[in-house]
Amino acid sequence: MIILAALIAVIVLYAVTGGELSSEAEGSGGEGSGECSMVVEADSLNVRSGPSTGDPIVDSLAEGAETDATDEVQVGFRKLDEGRWASDDFLEPADGASC
Repeated sequence: MIILAALIAVIVLYAVTGGELSSEAEGSGGEGSGECSMVVEADSLNVRSGPSTGDPIVDSLAEGAETDATDEVQVGFRKLDEGRWASDDFLEPADGASC
C-alpha cells in the first residue's frame, strides 16, 4: 500500500512539474542560476574592477574568448565575477547559453 501511494505521488509530481528537472540537477548555467557563458565580440575587451570606464583595468579578453558571467548588468557593464566587469556591448551569449 505504501509503495502504491509513493508511486502515485511521483506520478502527480511529474504531471505538476511537466517532467522538468530542477535547475540544480541540470548543473550551472541553467536559466535562473544567475550565471551564463559569454563570447567577446571586440578585438580586445577591457575587464574593469567596477561598472565604469573610470574603474581600473584588471584584465583584458581577446576576440572570441569565452568567459563566465552573471546576469547582472549595471550602466552597460556586465558583472563577470567579483571585481570583474566588462562592457555588455561587446559580449554575446555563447551558443546554447540563456543569458
